[in-house]
Amino acid sequence: MIDSADVRRIALSLPETVEKEAWEMPTFRVAGKMFITIPDDETSFAVRCPIHERKELIAAEPEKFWVPPHEASSHWVRVRLAALDDLTELRDILVDSWKQAAPTRLVDTFPGND
Repeated sequence: MIDSADVRRIALSLPETVEKEAWEMPTFRVAGKMFITIPDDETSFAVRCPIHERKELIAAEPEKFWVPPHEASSHWVRVRLAALDDLTELRDILVDSWKQAAPTRLVDTFPGND
């Protein structure tokens, strides 16, 4: 089963990512920009996501993606760990969020980013 340790491991494998506690939870940042949070119950995580894409994700897979009411106006979406298919899907979600926060110089040199 995928857990928060997998999120942490993959996040920290991404270039120039650091972990920093904020709001009493682990957050992950690249170039000072946050791109992942792991709320204290550790059954889910939050990633950056453009609002128009977020609506589509939630509509397509509501068992996997959701937004708490207090984050409705943000550019973040929550992901339920238990609903993920595998570690490849987890990595894809984390990399997508990292690319939204990372500087162009990092994104341009990221493997598979042709």
